[in-house]
Amino acid sequence: MTGRTERADRLPPPDGAEHWWQSRPVRWSAAAGVLLAVGFASEQLTAAPAWIVTAAYVVAALVGARFFAVEALTELARERKIGIELLMTTAAAIAGVLGMWEEAAALAFLYSISEALEEFTEDRTRGAIRRLMDLAPKRVRRLDAAGAETEVGLEELAVADRFVVRPGETVATDGTVLEGVSAVNEAAVTGENVPVEKEPGTLVFAGTLNTTGALIVKATATVEHNTLAKIVHLVTEAQERKGRGELFMTRFARLYSPAVLALGVLVAVAGGILTADWTTWLTRAAVVLVAAAPCALVISIPITYVAAMGRAGRRGVLIKGGVHLEELAKVTVVALDKTGTITANRPRLVAAHPAAGVSEAGLLRLAAAAEARSEHPLAKAVLAAAGDRGIDVPTVDEFTALPGAGARARLDGRRLLVGSPALMTSRSIALDQFTGVVTGLQDQAATAIVLAETGPDGERVLGVLGIADTIREEASAAIAALRHHGVDRVVILTGDNTRAARVISDQVGADEYYAELKPQDKATAVAGLQAEHGHVAMVGDGINDAPALAAADVGIAMGAAGSDVAIETADVALMGDDLDTLAEAVRIGRRTRTVVRQNVTLGLAILTVLVPGALLGVLSLPAAVLAHEITEILVIANGVRMARA
Repeated sequence: MTGRTERADRLPPPDGAEHWWQSRPVRWSAAAGVLLAVGFASEQLTAAPAWIVTAAYVVAALVGARFFAVEALTELARERKIGIELLMTTAAAIAGVLGMWEEAAALAFLYSISEALEEFTEDRTRGAIRRLMDLAPKRVRRLDAAGAETEVGLEELAVADRFVVRPGETVATDGTVLEGVSAVNEAAVTGENVPVEKEPGTLVFAGTLNTTGALIVKATATVEHNTLAKIVHLVTEAQERKGRGELFMTRFARLYSPAVLALGVLVAVAGGILTADWTTWLTRAAVVLVAAAPCALVISIPITYVAAMGRAGRRGVLIKGGVHLEELAKVTVVALDKTGTITANRPRLVAAHPAAGVSEAGLLRLAAAAEARSEHPLAKAVLAAAGDRGIDVPTVDEFTALPGAGARARLDGRRLLVGSPALMTSRSIALDQFTGVVTGLQDQAATAIVLAETGPDGERVLGVLGIADTIREEASAAIAALRHHGVDRVVILTGDNTRAARVISDQVGADEYYAELKPQDKATAVAGLQAEHGHVAMVGDGINDAPALAAADVGIAMGAAGSDVAIETADVALMGDDLDTLAEAVRIGRRTRTVVRQNVTLGLAILTVLVPGALLGVLSLPAAVLAHEITEILVIANGVRMARA
């Protein structure tokens, strides 16, 4: 049991059993139990010959020990390691040599059934990730240049190919909707069961379920590189990354198991020499081997971690290893990037203040024309506002982007300058009459965009637009939930101005904010929070927040579906675009720590009771085996609760 994760290469492949009675190891162990019962019944209830009773016990012992004895000997021969399986095999062999075949059969049955149930439980818990790949269809309807449908294998679909997704079908791979409107259930990716409306221009992800309308989708990833494949890759890697507690238990078992075997040899040899009663002391040595085997202690952490990460994955939280699960449990401070985390990263026009005889529609028309060729999110908000109001946006004759400040454009001979108040000040364009407007917008957490006209006769301000991002509806509740789950402090980090940061912080109930930060400044702020308050989790988009994500004890990428950068940068990826899952991640981390402590305490407690009892001869071999295996089953059952916690 101690080496199941390490010896994965030697284990038989998963048999795909959905129920315990379908598992091959469980069936073999059950057969050993039946033979044990036959032997016991023949001995107690009938006048069967002794050789029949003995034969039933011998076969039961061999059948029960079939898997763990071979595993123990293989490990000893190939890796020169002594594991728990060897302790149990040695104890069963001693019982057999002494003619105690009933005890040997009981040991083999009880140990093998707990081993088999543990393997089935782990495999079923991990099986959810294997079944993820089955969500994508094996065949897909690809469209050729003429629009004709051809059914091809999923592996034949290339980037930029068009394919059809009908109602009730699963999306084959990631793509952009070209035609059609539908609601898509993205629970397989984000953990959120509420269908998301899709229309031309929106993204769809592999493994999600199309519900209402037909869609034509342009593939943006192959089957090997789509969101589903990335999730499988991420979770598979996570299962291999052990936490510090798991690593300690692995090292402990490597040293402890040989020590137990040495203790058993010492008990047998010393007791036999001193008393000349070799049978009694060999029996006691076998009991010591069973009683001191740390199965429950060693399995207490990995079984809990596997179940917890499986639960988190189903809720759209991908945790990249046990070490990050441990860190989540220790978090006392959560630092949140503002844009895209606290806010939805969907800027919109919230105010328009025209001047110089320009109407509101005229101001928006000119500003949209000047911004039409810009890729900046604020420019897109201006264009979206013009489109919503049915304003016809003309094409400018010239366009020059001013990175980080704004843009210049020429329209019908008029030279337009659009950008921040700082840009206007740097060009000596007076904003005296708009000082109150700009300050008022900033007090509302809005960004001021100034439109000015320049020319030989001087410059004049045509007006000011206010653009604001939308605070996520769930932001305040999510921050309250973080505090409920034990987070002491919530901090907002942003590159925005101080007034906007203060307003957002007050609206969502954060404890503190840091404004006007560059990416490297956010990392410095995280380091300061760690020094002052302890363990810090940083939540961002995984791109411009990468330095801060790396500096934090736990880096958490928000809205990681389809984002390679977010997945690679962070320790935890929130696949959905929902801040509520952040509190869920912290809750799972805290709950996992509690369950691990319960399991470790139980594992240690059983050792402190069984080992002295074995050394003093109080325990019989069957009693030691029964107590040992009942404890292990209790630990497994407690750990598996995390799959539903």
